[in-house]
Amino acid sequence: MSASTVLYMDHAATSPLRPQAREAMLTALELGANASSVHSLGRRAKMIVEEARAQVLDLVGGYGAKLIFTSGGTEANNMALHQARVREDITHLIISDGEHDSIYTAANYVGKPVLKWPLLPSGLADLEALRTLLAQVEGRAFVALMLVNNETGIIQPVADAAEIVRAAGGWLHVDAVQAAGKINIDFDVLGADSLTLTGHKIGGPVGVGALVYNGDHTIIPMITGGGQEQGLRAGTENVAGLAAFGAAALAVQLCERLPQQTAVEAALKELDARIIGGDVARVPGITCLAVPDWSSQLQLIHMDMAGICVSSGSACSSGKVKHSRVLNAMGLENLSGGVLRISTGWSSQPADWDRFFEVWSGGYKAFRARQSTKLNIKEQA
Repeated sequence: MSASTVLYMDHAATSPLRPQAREAMLTALELGANASSVHSLGRRAKMIVEEARAQVLDLVGGYGAKLIFTSGGTEANNMALHQARVREDITHLIISDGEHDSIYTAANYVGKPVLKWPLLPSGLADLEALRTLLAQVEGRAFVALMLVNNETGIIQPVADAAEIVRAAGGWLHVDAVQAAGKINIDFDVLGADSLTLTGHKIGGPVGVGALVYNGDHTIIPMITGGGQEQGLRAGTENVAGLAAFGAAALAVQLCERLPQQTAVEAALKELDARIIGGDVARVPGITCLAVPDWSSQLQLIHMDMAGICVSSGSACSSGKVKHSRVLNAMGLENLSGGVLRISTGWSSQPADWDRFFEVWSGGYKAFRARQSTKLNIKEQA
C-alpha cells in the first residue's frame, strides 16, 4: 500500500508538513549558516530565527510575553517544571490527571511533593478540587493544566483556573500543544505564567518547540553552555526547523467543526460507541470514541489494514497500545481499553470522515457478529 493511497487521520499525533513550512525550511537549509556567527550569513540566519520567534509569538498573542525555542513540547514542558525544581519559593506541584506524560510523569522527578488534581466525569478539571488543593499547600504551588487534552480534544477552563491560582500566589503552566492551530490562543487572556507549543502539531517539523512565558518572570536555564536564546537555552539554533515552525504558525487558519464530523459522531453513538467529552466543549477535528469490548489494538489493526491511519490516544508511549489513563481518571475504566482517536487537520478533506465511518462501522458490526456467534456456541455447549 503506497503512501498516496493511505488516509491519514492522525493529525493530533503529527500533522504533515505544510508546503509553506517546507519552503521556508529549504531556504534556510540553503543558507547553511550558524545564527551565532557574526558574519553576514550568520546575521541572516539570526534574522530568520528572530522572524520565526515573532511569528510563533503572534500565534498566541500576549504582548508582554517572551519565547524560548526548544527541541519540542516535551523539552518545553520540562523547562517549565525546571522552574519548580530550582525555585525555593515553589514548594509543591499540582498536576491535573489529564496532563501529557511530559508533565504528568516528569513532575515526579522534580523532587518536591506532587498533588494530583482530579478530573470530573465530563473530562474537565475539577476547579473546586483545585481550590482545596491550593489551600493545603504551604508556600507557592506550581500548577499544570493543559489547554486541550491530547486524547479527547476537551477544552479545559484555563482562564478560570488561572484566577484561582493567581489568588493563591501560584504559578500556572499551560500545555497548549494540542490547542495551537485549532482554537484561538491569547496568552494574556488565559492568565498563564508559562505555555508550551510545538511545531509538528501545526504542520511544522518535528524537533522544534517553544516555551512562552510572562515577560515579568525570570527564567532559569535548564540547558546551559553557550549564550543562545538570550542565554536561556544553550545549543546551536536549528535555523531551518525554526524557519519552518514560524512559517507554519503564520499559515495557520482556524477551522470550524465540519458537519461531516458531527454526523459521524451521531452515527457512532447509534452503534453504541461513546463519544468522550461529547457533552463539553471540544476542539474541531478530534473525535475520541470508545467501545467496551472491541480493544484499541484490534480497532487499530482493522483500520490500518484498510489504509486508514488513526491512533488509540497519545502517540508518546513508545508505540504501545494501552489503557487510557485519561479515561480512567474520568471514571471510564470499562471503556479505557477500547479507545480510538480520530483527528484531522490542514490537509484533510470532509469526505475523510465518511470513509472512516464506512470502514470502522463495517469492522465493528463484524466484530459484534463474531461475539454473538461465540456466545451462541457457548450457550449450546
